[in-house]
Amino acid sequence: MTTVHVELIGNKAMLSRGDLEQLMELARRTEAVEIETNEEDIPTVGIVRLAEQGGAFDWLADEEDIYSIEDLRVRYQ
Repeated sequence: MTTVHVELIGNKAMLSRGDLEQLMELARRTEAVEIETNEEDIPTVGIVRLAEQGGAFDWLADEEDIYSIEDLRVRYQ
């Protein structure tokens, strides 16, 4: 039996490169496998989705704004 450790973020799965290679080796035993990779240093979309779904920042919606546009020293456009 082979165990593959996967972390789920939204509808995506993250696993270590070693686990991916092991999974690919097992898959290749039964059929040809092609893999497409998207290598980013930080999976930004996944992190944002995790923060949104996690609800850790929901309390900020009830906080009053303490700064306004008049507080800016320089406004970039």
